[in-house]
Amino acid sequence: MDTATPAVTVALHDGASVIASSGQVDARRHGELLLPAVDRVLAEAGVKLDAVTGVVVGVGPGPYTGLRVGLVTAATFGSALAVPVHGICTLDGLAYAAGQEGGLEGPFAVATDARRKEVYWARYEDARTRTGDPSVDRPADIAEALAGLPVAGQGAVLYPEAFPDARGPEHVAAGALAALAAERLAAGQELPEPQPLYLRRPDAQVPKNYKVVTPK
Repeated sequence: MDTATPAVTVALHDGASVIASSGQVDARRHGELLLPAVDRVLAEAGVKLDAVTGVVVGVGPGPYTGLRVGLVTAATFGSALAVPVHGICTLDGLAYAAGQEGGLEGPFAVATDARRKEVYWARYEDARTRTGDPSVDRPADIAEALAGLPVAGQGAVLYPEAFPDARGPEHVAAGALAALAAERLAAGQELPEPQPLYLRRPDAQVPKNYKVVTPK
C-alpha cells in the first residue's frame, strides 16, 4: 500500500505477480479510502486478511498527513497478523513502474508533487537503480541538472516548463511497489524499515507563541 502521494493505492501480490489492485486519486481522503480499498482488493482476490504473509508500504517522501495513514495502517496489520512490514521508497516504486509500463530504460528522473511549489525527486540510472538520495526542491532550481532527461510522475506534469519531457505513470501504484519488493526479497536484499521519509517539517505546526487570555 502507498499513501505518500494523492493516490491511495493497494495491491495484493502472490510473490510472482499482482492478483488484485485498487487505486484512487484524492489528496484529502487517504484515511477514508485506504481500508475500503484493502477490503476491495481482498474481495477481488477471494482471500481473507489472514492469508497475508507480509506487508509492503511506501515510505515517501510525501506530505506528513497522507504518508502516516499508510504507515500506521501497515504497522497495525503487521502487528495484528504477526507478519513482517517492509518499507519501499515511493519514488523507487514509481521509477520501477516507469520502466515496466512506460518503457523508460534510463537514465531518467522521477518527481512527485511536494506542494509549496516544490517537488520530491530522485535520479535513476535505470528502473531499479536510484543514484543518490531523494530530495525536495523547487522545479526551477533543478531544471538545469535534469535537462535532457525524461521525468516521470505528477511533478513533471505540474511543471512542464522545468520538465518538458514528462512521462508516465503520473502516480505510484501499489502493484509496482509489491513487485519491486518481491524482486529484492527474492534476491536476498534487505528492505528498509517502514519509517517515514518526510524531508521537511509538516505543513501543520504548533504555534510558538500563545496569546494568554485570563478572565477579569
